[in-house]
Amino acid sequence: MDGDLGRWRRCLLSGAVFAVCMTGTTLPTPLYGLYQEKFGFSELTVTVVYAVYAFGVIGVLLLAGNASDSVGRRPVLFWGLGCAAASAVCFLCATALGWLYAGRLLSGLSAGLFTGAATAYVMELAPRGGASRATFVATAANMGGLGCGPLLAGVLAQYADRPLYLPFAVHLALVALSAAVLLRLPETVRERRPPTSVRPQRPGLTPQVRAVFGPAAAASFVGFALFGVFTSVSPAFLAQSLDVRNHAVSGLVVALAFFASTAGQLAVGRVGMSRSLPLGCAGLLAGLALLAGALRWDLLTLVVLSAVVGGAGQGLAFRGALTAVAAASDAERRAAAISALFVVAYAGISVPVIGVGLLAESIGLEGAGLVFIACMALLVSIAGAYLLRRPTAAPEAEAEADRVR
Repeated sequence: MDGDLGRWRRCLLSGAVFAVCMTGTTLPTPLYGLYQEKFGFSELTVTVVYAVYAFGVIGVLLLAGNASDSVGRRPVLFWGLGCAAASAVCFLCATALGWLYAGRLLSGLSAGLFTGAATAYVMELAPRGGASRATFVATAANMGGLGCGPLLAGVLAQYADRPLYLPFAVHLALVALSAAVLLRLPETVRERRPPTSVRPQRPGLTPQVRAVFGPAAAASFVGFALFGVFTSVSPAFLAQSLDVRNHAVSGLVVALAFFASTAGQLAVGRVGMSRSLPLGCAGLLAGLALLAGALRWDLLTLVVLSAVVGGAGQGLAFRGALTAVAAASDAERRAAAISALFVVAYAGISVPVIGVGLLAESIGLEGAGLVFIACMALLVSIAGAYLLRRPTAAPEAEAEADRVR
């Protein structure tokens, strides 16, 4: 029992380190309006600054998504914390737009180093037979950390001095504490190879992973695209259309989407793995519909409901997707398979968001949002219809994941 308790303690500590890293990636969300006032850039520039982060994530996942399978989890996570610290320093030193680009790129590099490696690390530190709960710890740390970023920055920006500095100083201190925690955690990769063994990889998948990857990736793409729009342009929509200029409220609305995602992941145990992906797609569709209503009628209530319903749908779908992909992959290829799923997910954060920014220049923010919603609704409807006809064998996949543990 003590051994299991010790392993769960290490699992939770690694999840906390994961959450701290992801918190830094969303810290600027409620601050973009202040940066616009300071540097005088457009809404399109906001979406590009935001998307630079996603390009950093995707670049790392493609070039070194399998690095932790070779050199070990801890070295890769230390590099990720280093990039997170450097990102915070860039924002602390920001005197021009270029600093924001650099900070977002470094933030993306930190997230890219963490996503596959930290998810695998959290699962491997858990006791044998605990794969399902460990998957929840990993995905909850990811989404919970993303939600804490805008909430922390929004509260500090609204109620404390130096709103463009204090959030990043606090995060820098948390990164230092996380590095100290990581020093005390064990390595889980038994056969480590030198860094020269790491090679750039295309997101190749084994046949057993391909069988579940398509619908899982489609649902992940839409869920992350919804989050991308919330984190990049919802503060501007709240300020311009609803006259909500309280940074704490803007940060809370964005955070609700991520916290609802965590709740959706927790509900998977009750819903069942085989139903989580199609139900998640339904939740995403409902969230998109509520967001369309919010854009059409300028109602804050519908924005909040969209964040909660869409976030819960994303959580259901993403935990089901992650469990299916992780369980279908071999142990030595697990981080690479997880990284491939995140490549698709972060493409959802970047490409549609830039599209919204481009359209907003010509048809306005509300019109661009409605075009985005129509496209994402079509994609998630196709994925949901496919899953209803050919559901994933999630119960068997979860059992296999526990046997791998």
